[in-house]
Amino acid sequence: MDFRETEEHEMIREMVRDFAESVLAPTAEARDRDQRPPSDEWATFLEYGLQGVTIPEAYGGQKLDDITEAIIVEELARVDPSFAVMFCVHVGLCAMTINLHGTEAQKQAYLPRLAAGEVGAYSLSEAGAGTDAASMSCRAKLADDGSHWILNGEKMWVTNGVQAGIYVLFAKDVDHPEYGVKKHGGTTAFIVEQGFEGFSVGKKEDKLGIRSSDTCTLILENCKVPAGNVLKGAGEGFPIAMNALDNSRIGIAAQALGIAQGAYEAALKYAHERETFGRPIASHQMITAYLADMATRIDAARLLVYRAAAAKHHHYASGGPRHTKEASMAKLYAGDTAMWVSERAIQVLGGYGYTKEFPVERFFRDAKITQIYEGTQEVQRLVIGRSLR
Repeated sequence: MDFRETEEHEMIREMVRDFAESVLAPTAEARDRDQRPPSDEWATFLEYGLQGVTIPEAYGGQKLDDITEAIIVEELARVDPSFAVMFCVHVGLCAMTINLHGTEAQKQAYLPRLAAGEVGAYSLSEAGAGTDAASMSCRAKLADDGSHWILNGEKMWVTNGVQAGIYVLFAKDVDHPEYGVKKHGGTTAFIVEQGFEGFSVGKKEDKLGIRSSDTCTLILENCKVPAGNVLKGAGEGFPIAMNALDNSRIGIAAQALGIAQGAYEAALKYAHERETFGRPIASHQMITAYLADMATRIDAARLLVYRAAAAKHHHYASGGPRHTKEASMAKLYAGDTAMWVSERAIQVLGGYGYTKEFPVERFFRDAKITQIYEGTQEVQRLVIGRSLR
């Protein structure tokens, strides 16, 4: 087994790292403080052409392999986890879902727009349907003339919800024959545009971390969605949602990996510069042990993330087995690693780590969400456990 990166992987890592350090780093602290989405930074990012990495060339994209996608997320999150999750949702949950499940007409209508940089979003969760996604109450009813669907309800926790123009959004078809028989019966996936009649953006959440990533509610009041904007068919949405989660958990694992790497590097730099008792604190046994454990856990997480990305690539390229277990293992371990490493980084910096003068405080706040979204750590253990039977 070859654990070396290809020349293309190394080139893209260097390119994204340069973008993150030169464009994202100077504004990350202010955007975090003000909860300002990285709109200007996204416009600059588009010049690199990486916003279409999950979109085939035929639709204006630049399809790259899944390990490359993970590397991009990792390098973005190493500096700015908020921008990383914006990218994740755009290329994965939105663009890739449409590419995998959309009709040719849907792909031609929406993938070129996403490839050009129009922001994409994904909306599954509701107030009473987060971990239990099948319990959604947002309703969809086909109009009498069959020309459009009417959606009513409120969606929550929508990443990119304010900025996006295109959403993959889930609601329940109230007339579907399986509705009420199966808990997820009637779940239907729609492609929704922000300009559709009856669609509006609601409350923007005031969050602990990833504050530069906008997270909001969506309000659907007799929202009219063209009949041609249903993915696969009425009642076919739940498998689409679960498949999207398999894919996006790898992106969140890569985000967590980048957070851990960024926090570790900040702690390592500080430990070699800060002196106590006449020598750098990096030479003190306890600090050395912290740094060694941080580096080891990060490397272990990286192997799990890249293995999951390789399994995902194999699944779609050659019909290999689903990557559900690998994705959950990567997300579970990388999320816990991000939280553990960022907490240790604060400890290494001591009082300085508790201030906003250094980025480890922001990494610590950003890390927590990686243990929650795309399925909590408890859910990941259930998914992994079921695969062991």
